[in-house]
Amino acid sequence: MVPYVRTGRTLTALVLGAVLAATGCGTKPPPPAPAAPSATWAPPAATPTAGPSTVVPPARPGTLPPTLAGKDVERLPVTDKVVALTFDAGANADAVPSILATLAREHITGTFFLTGDFVTKFPEPSRSIVRAGHLVGNHSATHPSFAGLAVALIRTEVLGAAQSIAVVTGADPRPLFRFPFGSKDARALATVNALGYVAVRWTVDTTGWQGTMNGTRNATYVTTRVLQAATPGEIVLMHVGSHPTDHSTLDADALPAVITGLRERGYRFVTLATLVG
Repeated sequence: MVPYVRTGRTLTALVLGAVLAATGCGTKPPPPAPAAPSATWAPPAATPTAGPSTVVPPARPGTLPPTLAGKDVERLPVTDKVVALTFDAGANADAVPSILATLAREHITGTFFLTGDFVTKFPEPSRSIVRAGHLVGNHSATHPSFAGLAVALIRTEVLGAAQSIAVVTGADPRPLFRFPFGSKDARALATVNALGYVAVRWTVDTTGWQGTMNGTRNATYVTTRVLQAATPGEIVLMHVGSHPTDHSTLDADALPAVITGLRERGYRFVTLATLVG
């Protein structure tokens, strides 16, 4: 992911370390995780776009599927040729209009992981994602690395993001959570599970967030990465922002060809709601 520039003492060190170690939002293999505690969640009812008075709803009765506890899911557990297109929101919203237009034209519903900072800084693009009917997940409040983060700070990040997303868009991001940079440990997994979330990683990172790499990459490069990784249950990681230096939007530019290529290979598109029924 395009690096965040933050001023907090703890978060700055964590983010910089994760960026150096990660590919995309992070591809370091997850450490073994113990079974996490049961969490309350049930599928949310449709929620209209909200004004500033909206607050995050209370926990609903229900149980997080036990098969998902302690896991950072990298692929949908299916044998059908389906793919989930997911989009992380962070540094800017430059490619949101293009991505939404492509998804609408192709009649595809995506899953967007939003940070609290993103929805606060870019309220209208955030609301447009929800208005278009796309699924929303939690990507933390300020995008720190969660590996080694204290439980209290993890809770603050997750609950703060949920609050901001609800206030700005009216959407409840539960039960989907994506760790910033893909960085986590067993404690982080257990904590987000206890808050009612299943952690969702990815099968393939397009690396479009890295930009053109001095002209050596383009939209075709992104498309090829996705198609070469095609497998039943594939979770594709893309980003909604532009590169901060070259201002490229390779993921948005590649999206039409990605969709066409996957359909030609017999795939259809689903959201991450497939994980929870």
